[in-house]
Amino acid sequence: GGERARYLVAADGLHSPLRRSLGLDRPARGRARYGQRRHYALAPWTDRVEVHWSRDAEAYVTPVGDDLVGVAVLSTTRRSYDDHLAAFPELLARLVDARPASDVRGAGPLRQSARRRTAGRVLLVGDAAGYVDALTGEGVALALGQAGAAVRAVVADDVAGYEGEWRRVTRRYRWLTAGLVTATTPKALRGAIVPAARALPPVFSLAVNALARPVGGAV
Repeated sequence: GGERARYLVAADGLHSPLRRSLGLDRPARGRARYGQRRHYALAPWTDRVEVHWSRDAEAYVTPVGDDLVGVAVLSTTRRSYDDHLAAFPELLARLVDARPASDVRGAGPLRQSARRRTAGRVLLVGDAAGYVDALTGEGVALALGQAGAAVRAVVADDVAGYEGEWRRVTRRYRWLTAGLVTATTPKALRGAIVPAARALPPVFSLAVNALARPVGGAV
């Protein structure tokens, strides 16, 4: 039994078993960050992603449906989901009467690195190819951009060329996200983020728009 193929696209997630089995894992630098997420049966109060900051974490509220919101927490501090939410009293007040619509799901360490994106005829795509952080919410767009680059490499029978394409497609994400994570790790700087965004809205808008641009032609 089994299947034979000319190429293999390894898109098996953040802690990719295929990346590890191919010897492509590389130790990540910096403090490990972890993410936790739960859905709530609650009508969204905004049609945008809402971000809350505390000294140790960020909380991201995403409208998922007409009566469903997702609340994710990212932090370097290992605590329970409920303990993290306690640091966001305004958000917690909105959720106090809401029914949890899912279990708490977690992932981490978020930062993952690969020595390279190819091994023979195997191409790493998506989170398996390396991941910086969920801070900017670009995972799906990045995966689509990388998938397009992988398809082009396979059609051209040029697996080696995929490495350069991957770097081009992910460059802005890697630089901006790594810079944001580094800049917001010190607690003194974290406390200045929201006041700075309020005082300098054009600068904040410029950063958001830079992150919102399509990645590598992905829509």
